[in-house]
Amino acid sequence: MNIIYALDPGPTQTAWVVYDCAAGQIIKAGLDPNEYVASLLVDGGTYPVKQLVVEGLACYGMAVGAQVFETAYWIGEYRRIWKPRPFALMLRLEVKMALCHDSRAKDTNIRQALIDIFGPPGTKKYPGATYGFKGDMWSALAVAWAWKKRGEQHELGREPVRAGQAREDRSAGL
Repeated sequence: MNIIYALDPGPTQTAWVVYDCAAGQIIKAGLDPNEYVASLLVDGGTYPVKQLVVEGLACYGMAVGAQVFETAYWIGEYRRIWKPRPFALMLRLEVKMALCHDSRAKDTNIRQALIDIFGPPGTKKYPGATYGFKGDMWSALAVAWAWKKRGEQHELGREPVRAGQAREDRSAGL
């Protein structure tokens, strides 16, 4: 589970993060055209990436437009390119629960939780870990961090907390 690609796909651009789960470090990140991101995934890219984690789509009973279908196409394309290596979808709801423990969390809450974890973005002179992050790059980082937390919970023998679900700790003292 060490180094992963975490993606927040869109109809024309995808935010991506290369994240070292063991070290808890952002290696590289960007917001680029989908074709460029697809080229990064060919042969695993330049990093020893083991896993691709993509923010998936979920239907909550609302009508969707062409942009959602185009995003779904790109999720499938990324999966096809990455095959046969490990691929996972992570729903936004799971990301919200991992970072904010609240299914009603908004993007600003998620961004603030990430700043609490990684520190402030900083300035050009004193850049922080998330310096230069904008828009959906925060969402890609949120997917990476939630994936890391999911792995930690599985290692402890616990299932991740999901919306509307109480977790019963199986370990003494937790």
